[in-house]
Amino acid sequence: MRMSEKNVLNSMSNCMDYPCMGCPRECGADRTNGTGFCGGGALPKIARAALHFWEEPCISGVNGSGTVFFSGCSLRCVYCQNRKIALGDVGTTVSVERLAEIYLELQEQGAHNINLVTPAHETDAVIRSLERAKRQGLQVPVVYNTGSYEKVENLKRLEGLVDVWLPDLKYYSSELSARYSAAPDYFEVAKAAIAEMYRQAGTPEFVALKDDRNGRQHNAKREVDRCRLSDAEVGAQAEEDEQYLIKKGVIVRHMVIPTHTADSKKIVEYLYRTYGDDIFISIMSQYTPVIDTETAKEYPELARKLTEREYDSVVDYAIELGVENAFIQEGDVAEESFIPAFDGTGVKKD
Repeated sequence: MRMSEKNVLNSMSNCMDYPCMGCPRECGADRTNGTGFCGGGALPKIARAALHFWEEPCISGVNGSGTVFFSGCSLRCVYCQNRKIALGDVGTTVSVERLAEIYLELQEQGAHNINLVTPAHETDAVIRSLERAKRQGLQVPVVYNTGSYEKVENLKRLEGLVDVWLPDLKYYSSELSARYSAAPDYFEVAKAAIAEMYRQAGTPEFVALKDDRNGRQHNAKREVDRCRLSDAEVGAQAEEDEQYLIKKGVIVRHMVIPTHTADSKKIVEYLYRTYGDDIFISIMSQYTPVIDTETAKEYPELARKLTEREYDSVVDYAIELGVENAFIQEGDVAEESFIPAFDGTGVKKD
């Protein structure tokens, strides 16, 4: 059952009155007077809000996904491709009221959905803004795009507000998650988080792109589909090849990183053994080596792109397991141009 607005307001007040324990870091920050480990303060900070065409085709469709990029993150991966905003230093502070307006503006621009990117540290603001926007006419599905380092109790508070869950499952190995994200408990935390997302969303449902307004639903059972996600191609491919937009369900993303294909295979196997065809797995090849010189000295294995052989070995393993519901990438998508400009587009009111 969804929380009442009164309870949400009380929860927001408690978060501000007491040390913040909202994520597994439990850093105890007073976010009314500063920022937490995540970089978040008393109000959300947004780096960009615009139509985005680089997601999985069933999310981007033809018109694009209405992405809202939140500044800050509780993981801080050393290879983060959105590092400019992950530290919480880039972006514009907005009110809950303005956040709700942004969702509605994206819907008016024709967005197939509202895509909340790295929103976990702003749960209170997300709940209040979504409830407000839905009262004011928000009808498109809400996509929750997260690194999965989340508390289950926070995800439960979002029940009834989120339609599509788009979580990462970054690591299986605690050694890797400790080395690259300072989170040795990552897999156990993310595993529980994804289980809660699946409990809420269930089996994916799709709406035919041509029948979007009529709301016709479809269940998806299909073979692994090689999807080009570069911005130059995705619109045309979605129009020609993709006939469905996701309306409800879970798509778990895993980005293969250099030298660690064995860990990637464990993740794919875990997801398939646990959920079968009741979720989609998005196996991503877009790792981009954006680390600085000093970081490269400490993590030399991350200072290069993923090879085609490495990526194909993970995809081939998924096929051998019997995975059918999956998205995979073709071509060289590991480019900095793949990373959007966090320039405040769509954040301030005209």
